Amino acid sequence: MGVFEGTPWRVELEQELALRSQLLDVAIIEATGEDATHAPGAECNPEPPLELPDGLENLRPHNLLTYKSRHEALNAWALDELIGHYVNYRKLRLAPDGQRHPLHAFGLYAVATRFPSGLVCEHPLQPTAWEGVYDLPWGGHPVRLIVLNAIAKHPRNTPWELFASEQDRMRQGLIHYRARHPRPSQGGHWELLEHLYLIYQREIPDMAYTMEEFLRETHELVLARMTPEERLKGLAPDEVLNRYDPEERLKGLDPAAIKAWLAKQRRGH
Repeated sequence: MGVFEGTPWRVELEQELALRSQLLDVAIIEATGEDATHAPGAECNPEPPLELPDGLENLRPHNLLTYKSRHEALNAWALDELIGHYVNYRKLRLAPDGQRHPLHAFGLYAVATRFPSGLVCEHPLQPTAWEGVYDLPWGGHPVRLIVLNAIAKHPRNTPWELFASEQDRMRQGLIHYRARHPRPSQGGHWELLEHLYLIYQREIPDMAYTMEEFLRETHELVLARMTPEERLKGLAPDEVLNRYDPEERLKGLDPAAIKAWLAKQRRGH
């Protein structure tokens, strides 16, 4: 363009900007049609839906999420990047009629392990009804900000607690996860435990803390919070009895009940 001749600027037309792979952290997409019909758990008599974690109460058909761990700051650049992902996603993932999905079909989320102190100095947050959950206008889109180390400690927040950096929160999340999924698939369950152990090890690098110790302590915490009925669920009576010697089986029983049972056995013989 001639207007810039003789100036320190040059003009380049229609640049290709997709030279590098751009990875969005998470997309939560509404299941429709066959996706909803054949989704796991959509058989007859499905379980009622679980209560969503704080901050996700108003999910849209397309929800785009960026995540920053304890070692990454949620800053203005990260939010600009989220907007960029949203623009690319909206261009690429078209509606069945070939048109772009409307603006209101999208929700944008920034999930941060720690509070973004640097960001809020220049961009005040709008509190919501949930602890640790805020709204932040960014460009032409509101962004829902969820701070994992500040959310309410509640079983519904298990998915958030698992990825907090405070060990008490992480343990609480794991306990609630184990209680909610007492018999998960071995592969996925082990991967989760290993991932959380690595987070613990990273947070306390000078502490000699083995995977076996982590599993044992977590197992003890889970058992301590379970009722006797929950501990015995799924076990056959013989399997339960075989775990104890005769003296342990009788501990805590009323002597009169034991005598009555013995008398009944004698009459039977």
